Amino acid sequence: MRFFIRHQPENLTLVVLSRNLPQLGIANLRVRDQLLEIGSQQLAFTHQEAKQFFDCRLSSPIEAAESSRICDDVSGWATALQLIALSARQNTHSAHKSARRLAGINASHLSDYLVDEVLDNVDLATRHFLLKSAILRSMNDALITRVTGEENGQMRLEEIERQGLFLQRMDDTGEWFCYHPLFGNFLRQRCQWELAAELPEIHRAAAESWMAQGFPSEAIHHALAAGDALMLRDILLNHAWSLFNHSELSLLEESLKALPWDSLLENPQLVLLQAWLMQSQHRYGEVNTLLARAEHEIKDIREDTMHAEFNALRAQVAINDGNPDEAERLAKLALEELPPGWFYSRIVATSVLGEVLHCKGELTRSLALMQQTEQMARQHDVWHYALWSLIQQSEILFAQGFLQTAWETQEKAFQLINEQHLEQLPMHEFLVRIRAQLLWAWARLDEAEASARSGIEVLSSYQPQQQLQCLAMLIQCSLARGDLDNARSQLNRLENLLGNGKYHSDWISNANKVRVIYWQMTGDKAAAANWLRHTAKPEFANNHFLQGQWRNIARAQILLGEFEPAEIVLEELNENARSLRLMSDLNRNLLLLNQLYWQAGRKSDAQRVLLDALKLANRTGFISHFVIEGEAMAQQLRQLIQLNTLPELEQHRAQRILREINQHHRHKFAHFDENFR
Repeated sequence: MRFFIRHQPENLTLVVLSRNLPQLGIANLRVRDQLLEIGSQQLAFTHQEAKQFFDCRLSSPIEAAESSRICDDVSGWATALQLIALSARQNTHSAHKSARRLAGINASHLSDYLVDEVLDNVDLATRHFLLKSAILRSMNDALITRVTGEENGQMRLEEIERQGLFLQRMDDTGEWFCYHPLFGNFLRQRCQWELAAELPEIHRAAAESWMAQGFPSEAIHHALAAGDALMLRDILLNHAWSLFNHSELSLLEESLKALPWDSLLENPQLVLLQAWLMQSQHRYGEVNTLLARAEHEIKDIREDTMHAEFNALRAQVAINDGNPDEAERLAKLALEELPPGWFYSRIVATSVLGEVLHCKGELTRSLALMQQTEQMARQHDVWHYALWSLIQQSEILFAQGFLQTAWETQEKAFQLINEQHLEQLPMHEFLVRIRAQLLWAWARLDEAEASARSGIEVLSSYQPQQQLQCLAMLIQCSLARGDLDNARSQLNRLENLLGNGKYHSDWISNANKVRVIYWQMTGDKAAAANWLRHTAKPEFANNHFLQGQWRNIARAQILLGEFEPAEIVLEELNENARSLRLMSDLNRNLLLLNQLYWQAGRKSDAQRVLLDALKLANRTGFISHFVIEGEAMAQQLRQLIQLNTLPELEQHRAQRILREINQHHRHKFAHFDENFR
């Protein structure tokens, strides 16, 4: 056949089907560009092809998202997709239900197929090689040599590839390989049956080899599988903080659970790590309990340094729990006691002090500390604190009224998430949520809603209470569109969450905001009066969330016709906002004061503060904050536009706001200006 191929006529095309790489001078043909190769990756079904396949094979179609997920689970392997279809047709449960369990593949069908077609057709040495190497999710020459005992791992891998045994190259250099996911899972299961006695030692060898190549996360997987607590402890002591800084949180949590408590006590850094994992998962109540227990039981603790690290963590918990004074005390204490080289806890304490200043309304100083935190975090590869500091900077800039700069800071944060693969962090939700707030302010409602929904998706594996803020954002979008039916449906869920959780004042303020605006739009004075009797009335209004809560109170008072107390509240808010340079809050306050004056019949005062609000909106870019005030705002803007006295920027903004009101709220108003269709 080799001779025939070398001398075949030019008008002849030869098609060869083979499970392995045939010995037909393939390399020579490849070099001469006389060969078209169609391998397993080219044969794999695409999402569209998988959907078409299931539509033809199943009596009832499945959704495209479900078929795409199934296709990804089996890497597009046609045989596996056929087994899925057969299994779904042979069982009474639907393909949707089958997909939840590896797409409904009958385990015995798959096992029988691979045993008959693969394992029973190779020699014993190859069989053992397959079983041992399958414990590796990816493999190269050094790993294969250590795990299987083969003298030339690269040559053996290439031989397995030529035999068509479901081995795939992972890079262009041909150094790294992996098994097809389904075949790899099958081999690992067979390895547990056939090599059970050897398996712990095989995993230890794999862990040692991964460590030698500088991959501690892979080594941890094998140390866990080997059940070797000592090996696991040693890996964590040397590499856990690096993994934590790279957001390998699930792996670290699983590892620490596998270690006995005594082992943690002998190594206080591991106790601290466990506490930080709790903090990163918003389990604030458990952190102080764990630290107190550890301090009570740990012997020979390094007094100053360890207590300082504990205090830095306690400071973070305190600020998260809404206790800035205690957070400031603990953070300063930690910075006094921490040695210069203890960079992680110093980053934490610096960040906490920045948050404390933010809470006090000292935005310029807070911004400087958050920029310092970002610089320190980037220097030491503490990526989640670099992300946190960028988010805080964006919030501060938003509060100062610099929304475009806040946007640019958010872009840096999104770039950091992509570069360092931080998508799974809860902080990712924080970022997309404040992006949604900014988009909402600029009346980009579809984008704002998409961002809020992506935030909910980030938190899909967490408690529903964590989704409160994004849900409030979705309601804001519905309110800005004038879609009160949808807003009411979402509000029912929000109020249920409010009644079943404990939240930071910022969260409660945002939730209350959409409730009060909804009551204003529907004229529900009874709900507003009941809320006003029971809601918290903060002692101060020196940050954006306290300003927001007092603004909620003033809005409810205006709805109830309590104009005098509402005016007192708003004038004090404006005084604080001007003093602290809370320019976005000032813009919101002016709009609410405008509504108060308008409803109280003080038209000249209403026009005066509306002009101030329009001028300030040149800086903030606010649109939707005007739109939600509805017809009262529309009437005033029509009058201002007709007077033709507005400066060009304010005139343009007034026209834009009026178009938005007419578009989203036209069905609610008797009057509609034909000039602004």
